[in-house]
Amino acid sequence: MNLTYFGHSCFSVTLPEDTGDVSLLFDPFLTSNPKAHAADFDAYSPDAHFVLISHGHFDHIEDAVGILLRTGATAVASYEICEWLHKHGIPMSQLHHMNIGGTARFEFGTVQMVNAVHSSTLPDGSSGGSAAGFVVRSSKGAFYYAGDTGLTLDMQLILRNGPLKFAVFPVGDTLTMGPEDALEAARLVKCGEIVGVHFDTWPNITIDQNEAKALFKFAGKNLHLLGAGETIAF
Repeated sequence: MNLTYFGHSCFSVTLPEDTGDVSLLFDPFLTSNPKAHAADFDAYSPDAHFVLISHGHFDHIEDAVGILLRTGATAVASYEICEWLHKHGIPMSQLHHMNIGGTARFEFGTVQMVNAVHSSTLPDGSSGGSAAGFVVRSSKGAFYYAGDTGLTLDMQLILRNGPLKFAVFPVGDTLTMGPEDALEAARLVKCGEIVGVHFDTWPNITIDQNEAKALFKFAGKNLHLLGAGETIAF
C-alpha cells in the first residue's frame, strides 16, 4: 500500500489489486490548502476510485464535488454529507451513505465508519452529521484514519478485527489531538507506524516536528510527517 500526502488531512492510499490498483482519496482539500499550492497540487491532481470524507468542515470537503464529478468516483461519507453532495450535483449512483458503526463492502475489501470526537458542519452551515474515522481492510492489510478527533477510549475497539499496518492521526493540537495524545492513541490501537496529518497548515496548528518525532521514537514508534507530494509505502 502506498500513501501519498497532499497536505493538511488530504491524502490518497493506493491498494494494489489483481484487477488493477484502487485509489482511495481522503478529505479532499486542495484549492485553499497552502501546502498543496506549494507542491503544485490542485483539484485536478488526484485521481480516485473512492473519496472518503470524515466530516463536513471546509478543510476536508472543499474539493469533493469537483473531484467526484471529474473522476466518477464513489463518495463514502455520512448520510448528511452524501445528501449535501447530491444537492450539489453528485448522482446518487456515486454516493455510499454511511453512519457510525456501519461497514461498507466493496470489491477491494471493507470500510468501517468509526467514531471521531469532533464537530461537523458543512460549508453552508448545515449539519454534516457525526464526525467520523475509517478503518479500511483489504487483502493487503488494514489501516485506520482517525479523522479530526480528540483522544477517545473508543480507539481500543479498532483492533477487534485484526491488526493495523499503519494509522493516520491528526497531530496539530488546538483543533484535534496533539502529538502527546496521538502517541496515546497509537498505544490504544497497538500500531507502530503513524502518519501525522492536520499540522503546520496554519499558525494555530504548527508543531515542533523534531520534538514530535522524538516523542514517538522514545516510545518505540515511528511518526511520519510527510511533506506535500511525498509517498510512503507500507
